[in-house]
Amino acid sequence: MSEFKIPVLSDIPAAVQAELKEFIAARRGHVGAIGQPVSEAVNFLESFVLDGGKRIRPLYAWAGFVGAGGLDGDEDPHAVLRAASSLEFIQGCALIHDDIIDASDTRRGNPTVHRGVEASHREHGWQGSAAEFGRNVAILVGDLSLIWAEDMLQESGLSTLALGRAREPWRDMRTEVIGGQLLDISLEAAGSESVELAQNVNRYKTAGYTIERPLHLGAAIAGASEELIAAFRGYGRDIGIAYQLRDDQLGVFGDSELTGKPAGDDLREGKRTVLLALALSSADERDPAAAATLRKLIGNSDDPAEIELMKQIIEDSGAPALVEREIEKLTASGLEHLKRANVSAEVTETLTTLAVKATARQM
Repeated sequence: MSEFKIPVLSDIPAAVQAELKEFIAARRGHVGAIGQPVSEAVNFLESFVLDGGKRIRPLYAWAGFVGAGGLDGDEDPHAVLRAASSLEFIQGCALIHDDIIDASDTRRGNPTVHRGVEASHREHGWQGSAAEFGRNVAILVGDLSLIWAEDMLQESGLSTLALGRAREPWRDMRTEVIGGQLLDISLEAAGSESVELAQNVNRYKTAGYTIERPLHLGAAIAGASEELIAAFRGYGRDIGIAYQLRDDQLGVFGDSELTGKPAGDDLREGKRTVLLALALSSADERDPAAAATLRKLIGNSDDPAEIELMKQIIEDSGAPALVEREIEKLTASGLEHLKRANVSAEVTETLTTLAVKATARQM
């Protein structure tokens, strides 16, 4: 086995890819012993995890570790990299299940896992409903991804003390992302127009497990002070919410080539976003008839003309400009938290660049 070379921050995505490949390969024998259909299902998980994603969550975890002086401590950096890489399986679970809930056909420009399995069922000429089979297999594949995240963390080689310090962010992150998803679908079902609850979805479904908790995890592994962890979490919370607000804008007005999903997808799905809540509130005052039309159509129409009408109502309400101002405010606040963290120039530069890219959605 070759000697481990400590990666710089720019090398983390490639290093994480290698760790994920090695982990999945090591599980192949056990999976194969269960049965060939299980191996075929795992092929979908392997493709999903390895063929896409920017490895942002492991990068933030590594930045938290390095920023907290972890490389000067006693923890094995290779073990830390493996622990950080396990976050990609959390991401895999969240996205696979999210696509089922949203009945999405594509992710990253490719068929979603449940649609891919559905197509395979048809190609084999198997019995029963192809759609139901695809959905059921994808649910279980997502579950397996969550299990493998735990396995990869626990088997990473971290010391017992480091694993103990990692317990809080790891535990809270998993509860938050699932709780955020539960809140999301509940608000959609209830037709909620609460800006506050929509922001809670942004924080717990996205910001927490994308930026805030990965930074917390890496810093905790390094044995960071409570003050540094608080600064990292403040940065992660604010930049993560701004990231989701940008996603909300793109979900209505974005280019499908950039988002990997059809334009206006959030309107078809009836997503209860901050953008929508602000648009309805503003339209109630400016144009009640337009507000009524938006309420009638949101989540209830696939018609391209009606999708365009909803987009125009939201644009005319002034809500997109309000969201843009909130993104700017949160980005500035997040960078101020980073400044107070007083970490190395390399980590500060990387986290600043990531904040700008995330909130402008260039990543």
